Amino acid sequence: MFRPFWPFFVALLFLHFFKLAAGMRIVVQRVKSASVTVEGHVVSKIGPGIMALVGIHENDSEKDLEYCCRRLLGAKLWDNGNGGQWRHGVKTKGFEILCVSQFTLYGTLSNKKWQPDYKLAMKALPAKDLYQKFLEQLGHSYDKEKILDGVFGAMMDVELVNDGPVTIIIESDPQPRSERNEEE
Repeated sequence: MFRPFWPFFVALLFLHFFKLAAGMRIVVQRVKSASVTVEGHVVSKIGPGIMALVGIHENDSEKDLEYCCRRLLGAKLWDNGNGGQWRHGVKTKGFEILCVSQFTLYGTLSNKKWQPDYKLAMKALPAKDLYQKFLEQLGHSYDKEKILDGVFGAMMDVELVNDGPVTIIIESDPQPRSERNEEE
């Protein structure tokens, strides 16, 4: 009796899962140090702070940037010096943030050849614009001198020394573009 509804139910679950898993994505690592090298030259280097791998989804907007900026700057990843864990954020500590654009955060192995598919990542030109806005927003909300990044679209060698290790994932709450346009 309920068989005809089964495929519909599975399709709804599938769409719901991908809706939840498709916002701006940042992999955040607490580091003792980190650097980015491009073509043999160090382009950015930080001491203690945060390494943030930043992925821009095809449907992301400035609302996603604002949300992720607040979360990244508000994440309490350090102790307070009195034994209280998870009490201080990067701003309280005065540490730096090294951001690296990474469209591969949206890679899926969905085909039979096991080759990554990056359809969920925003195309390069609009992603570069949003990524730059994200960096500007971080700088405006914190200290632009403490926000460093790699080279958008370049092949980068990323080195880091994990502190902990502590790694978290920040994702914005995605909405289909049609819903975003109605809100704006």
